[in-house]
Amino acid sequence: MDRYIPLSVPNLKGNELRYVTEAIETEWVSSAGKFIIDFEKRIAEYVLCREAVACQSGTAGLHLALMACDITSEHEVFVPSLTFIASVNPVRYLGATPIFMDCDENLTLDPVKLADFCKYECIFDGRNLVNNKSGKKIKAIVVVHVFGNMADMGSITEIANHYNLRIIEDATEALGTYYISGKFTGCHAGTIGDIGVYSFNGNKIITTGGGGMLVSKNQELLKKARYLSTQAKDDELYFIHNEIGYNYRMTNIQAALGLGQIEQLERFIETKKRNYLRYQELGINLLPFREEIRPNYWFYSMLTNHRDKMISYLNQSRIQARPVWTLIHHLKPYKDYQSYKIEKAVYYQNCLVNIPCSSNLGTEEVDYISNIIKKCDNT
Repeated sequence: MDRYIPLSVPNLKGNELRYVTEAIETEWVSSAGKFIIDFEKRIAEYVLCREAVACQSGTAGLHLALMACDITSEHEVFVPSLTFIASVNPVRYLGATPIFMDCDENLTLDPVKLADFCKYECIFDGRNLVNNKSGKKIKAIVVVHVFGNMADMGSITEIANHYNLRIIEDATEALGTYYISGKFTGCHAGTIGDIGVYSFNGNKIITTGGGGMLVSKNQELLKKARYLSTQAKDDELYFIHNEIGYNYRMTNIQAALGLGQIEQLERFIETKKRNYLRYQELGINLLPFREEIRPNYWFYSMLTNHRDKMISYLNQSRIQARPVWTLIHHLKPYKDYQSYKIEKAVYYQNCLVNIPCSSNLGTEEVDYISNIIKKCDNT
């Protein structure tokens, strides 16, 4: 196969051009217009929430979510180390302190170690969880649904409820993932905690080029997020601003693109599921998704004992592949922050390779990629 096969690219074959053209022709291209309203409504309906708030990016959404949950520089926040750095940076935007936690076999935050830390490394007075080491109050948990998988929200919500912790769901990779059994049957990623965030970056399952969305069943949290995302405007006519706000609104032209994308989401998921199963049928050792969920099959993670060799071999064959992220508590800005018994994340960092998973990937390409992987294994 001569052509280059990228890792994850947009699939823009629906009504995107028609809607974007309408936005341009009507000259509603900035941070107001009907497509923003329509896109917010469609996302809210899809994930079974009353309301959604569009924003500039998933990162902006996490920043707004943390502020809506009243996180300040006085607080500490549990975060995973195995995630993209954008999941953690907003904690530092607010001057709050991250505490890095390990992952489980689904690459998501390990609830067993989370519970142990709360029990053995903290004091709980019935209202506040206080870190013995720092003396600071721990206020929240950032839960990341990695690669379209779902964290163990049953266990995590029990811990959060017991210790009076807020849950911010980073569902930026998990739009379309939901529980099909258990306590949260029918609940979508992003809608179980206090507030959730989706991303529409170019490599996500649907895209607006760049953009994000907040959802919550708590209307007050969404009201606060919307207020802060529009420069904290209290009086639009006389420009009264009673708080420091942000220019975090999505544009109408981005929302037009997103509206064309959300119409195709279920088809994208079906294609990604078919390709995921095809890889497995051909003997590729892909990391499984949690059994009690319907995943969106966003990313395919292959387990291998020779990560760097595999990445190099695939790239030389014009197939884009990449490792999982470097653990955040190993990165220069975060190496001095507290971490707790991080072991599984180290293992997965060293043996995972992400392989092409776009929703416009054909069966012929999946077969070709699988063949190249097998050739690498045999060299």
